[in-house]
Amino acid sequence: MLRLTFLGTSAAQPTIQRNLTALAVRRERELFLVDCGEGTQRQMIRFGTGFDVDAIFFSHFHADHYLGAIGFLRTLSMAGREAPLDVYGPRPARRLLDVMLFTGTERLAFEVRIHEVAPGDEVRRDGCRMVAFETDHRTPSVGWALVEDERPGRFHPERAEALGVPKGPLWGALQHGRAVTTEAGRVVRPDEVVEAPRRGRRVVVTGDTRPCRGTVDAARGADLLVHDSTFGDAEQDRAAETMHSTAREAARIARDAGALRLVLTHLSTRYDREFAILAEQARAEFAGPLDVAADGMVIELPLP
Repeated sequence: MLRLTFLGTSAAQPTIQRNLTALAVRRERELFLVDCGEGTQRQMIRFGTGFDVDAIFFSHFHADHYLGAIGFLRTLSMAGREAPLDVYGPRPARRLLDVMLFTGTERLAFEVRIHEVAPGDEVRRDGCRMVAFETDHRTPSVGWALVEDERPGRFHPERAEALGVPKGPLWGALQHGRAVTTEAGRVVRPDEVVEAPRRGRRVVVTGDTRPCRGTVDAARGADLLVHDSTFGDAEQDRAAETMHSTAREAARIARDAGALRLVLTHLSTRYDREFAILAEQARAEFAGPLDVAADGMVIELPLP
């Protein structure tokens, strides 16, 4: 399972329709948050993601991307959570979160482990890694790429049988990459019965950013790119001034990276309901599947 639930898709200010930035990513048994704007825990209740979060990955520390973590962690503590929680983000993650979470407040019932990261750092999780990549915003920032491990290639039992390999432990050895010897003395190599490894999925989330090479590199061939699309063409100058992207610019990044699917998010309040124009401008640059995110939207990515 790889499921994304968009908990907040507005930029800077919430609206009736859109909460501040947060994305829940459920991969197999683990649940991650990418950013955690104010009101995120209520959105998690509303959209049924569960509270069993294993890690929070911050893109940067503007208030609309992190303030919700304070109340959320308090809720987890009151609910009796005991398992440690890992929190990752660019500087000043350690200084800022230490002050916000632990100064002058009641101690949490569980350990919060704060990790400061820089572009290129990788966080190993079960069956995947979270890779921080360079973005271009007004404050230290990173995007996050979830990169799954390769899966073993498909095993062909009929080929093994034809080569004289009996069903049992020798099949397992071949599937684990070890050559075996049959009773007739023939050496059978794994590549004779097992296809090449199959790639895992790649999901790339930019956070706030101008279009930049770091995103293109991180999103190369990605199954899904979730990109800052705060403005439309009419606000091009405003996008440059505030270090955000337009929908058209996001689409160009997806096109240049060869991403398979694009989702536009972090929308200015002026596009709260009138977001069709953003999709129209983006589709002029990107021919693949494209969505404008809405709070509560769920995307499930099948295995390739």
